[in-house]
Amino acid sequence: MADNIRLIVEKQKKFFSSLSSRTYESRRTRLDRFSEMIEKHETDIYEALREDLGKNVSESYLGEILTLKGEISFCKQNLKKWIRGRAVKTPLVYIPGKSRIIPEPYGAALIISPWNYPLQLAFIPAVSALAAGNSAVIKPSEYSVKTSALIKRLVEQYFDCQELAVVEGGPEVVKELLKQNFDYVFYTGGEAGGRAVAEACLKRLTPMTLELGGKSPCIAGKLKNFASAAKRIVWGKFFNAGQTCVAPDFLIAEESVKEPLLRNIEEEIKNFYGDNPKLSEDFARIINDRHFDRLTNLFKGEKIIFGGEVSKGEKYISPTVVDGVDWDSPLMREEIFGPVLPVLTYSDEDDMISRINFRPKPLALYVFSEDKRFCDKILRSVSSGGACVNDTLIHITTPYLPFGGVGASGIGRYRGKFGFDIFSHEKSVMERPLGLDVDLRFPPYGNFSALIKRVFEFLSS
Repeated sequence: MADNIRLIVEKQKKFFSSLSSRTYESRRTRLDRFSEMIEKHETDIYEALREDLGKNVSESYLGEILTLKGEISFCKQNLKKWIRGRAVKTPLVYIPGKSRIIPEPYGAALIISPWNYPLQLAFIPAVSALAAGNSAVIKPSEYSVKTSALIKRLVEQYFDCQELAVVEGGPEVVKELLKQNFDYVFYTGGEAGGRAVAEACLKRLTPMTLELGGKSPCIAGKLKNFASAAKRIVWGKFFNAGQTCVAPDFLIAEESVKEPLLRNIEEEIKNFYGDNPKLSEDFARIINDRHFDRLTNLFKGEKIIFGGEVSKGEKYISPTVVDGVDWDSPLMREEIFGPVLPVLTYSDEDDMISRINFRPKPLALYVFSEDKRFCDKILRSVSSGGACVNDTLIHITTPYLPFGGVGASGIGRYRGKFGFDIFSHEKSVMERPLGLDVDLRFPPYGNFSALIKRVFEFLSS
């Protein structure tokens, strides 16, 4: 295993040093192959996702294929402009001269991806890395067995390993990969894994991006349209059976809106998944027994007002709503990452904001209210990686907005141009013609110190 990994990294570094990976034509060709790979194998992708997570075709398309296709298309449309870099102002003291910033690829990148959206969270960073002119190694999650095997098969069919490679395996493989001399590391997963990756990168001073998670709050202030709010909360919470890093982790509702909002949430769950979600083709399953046990232990003994049905053999946990939760409940101690929605109540806005801010900064923040003052106050007062007002999840689907965390929820951001940027070093360049020198800046300085100071301060301002 170790020898094979070293060989792949060596090939990628050699390929990168040849400069052939950096031209616009070679980058565009790789993006075209990516497009072809996804287009021709959509059916295979749907089947793998169904076997791993019980996802239906529509949810797989919305959560994996559509976002990935959009990313590839956006990169292809803008790649030529991004590669050129950009001109910036030059201080008067350096005229004649011009300044610009040139994006240059780092080299060989390592992408460690998770199991909850196993295709797009492996491939979107890879698209960014290749667009920026890097080569890359993907380590998909060992939990999403079928999708990880498919990722490996497709990449080996469409790419040479010196461009893009896939290495499968568990924690021991990750440890071996992190021993290699990669030029950039991109990790998506939990906080504990992120800390381990950060420590390994620090030893080599390797730049990195960490996409983690956290308890993303969903705050419901004064509302009139309960039905619309409930529909969007239910969709965001129970999409992929809640196994989404930006899912609303808990709902905290103003006292007067809690009961009508919960009635509408119950109604929308039934509208989405029927009276028995276990029979619904639109409701996914828990990834494995370990996560099933963790989730069921979290809401054991809690006040379940809707759902709560489980079947370990089918890895099924019904959409579950838990009321009467306090800030010290087990449900509030860790990211849930499943189809369980704890509900809290507030009466004092400032106290509610203070309680949220006392916790680690979340990856996402959701605010529901027709009161613009309230929404703006929450957005200004609560730090988060991203935010969405009167909807859920959709802010992460556009390439025009960066996606990433802050504090414990992550380091760095990507998507669209932001993804191209993180896999590029921005090289500062100043160009000047020979001659026409300001002799004041060269020795011997003599007694002109005061004059030099005045001249350079004026010209540099």
